[in-house]
Amino acid sequence: MDESRPIFQQIAEQIENDIIAGALPEETQVPSTNEFAAFLRINPATAGKGVGLLVDAGVLYKKRGIGMFVASGARARLIAERRDRFREQYIAPLLAEAHKLGIDADQLARLIHDTTPEESHP
Repeated sequence: MDESRPIFQQIAEQIENDIIAGALPEETQVPSTNEFAAFLRINPATAGKGVGLLVDAGVLYKKRGIGMFVASGARARLIAERRDRFREQYIAPLLAEAHKLGIDADQLARLIHDTTPEESHP
C-alpha cells in the first residue's frame, strides 16, 4: 500500500486497474467490502468507502441482495479518464518543457522513440 494516499482511494484505484486490465469484466461481481477488508486487513468501512467512490462514479452498481457489479461501459470510461489525466499530468508539462528548450514535435517524437524503458529506469 502507498502510505501517501488514503487506503480507500488505493482500493478504488486497484479495482479500476483490475477493470482496465480485464480481470474484472463488465457485468461481473466484485469482491464484497468484507472480502476486501479481510484480504487487506483493514476496517470494512474503509473498504466500503473505496467501493462507494466507484459507485458514485458509475463504475460499479449494486444488485440488491447480491452484491456489487462492474457497470457496462466502465472499462472504456476509465480508460478515457486515465488518458485525459495522463495528458494533463505528463504530456502537457512535457510539451511545455520541450517548447522552452526549442525541441519541435519531430525531435520530441524521435527522443521518445529512441528512449527505451531500460534507459528511463536505470
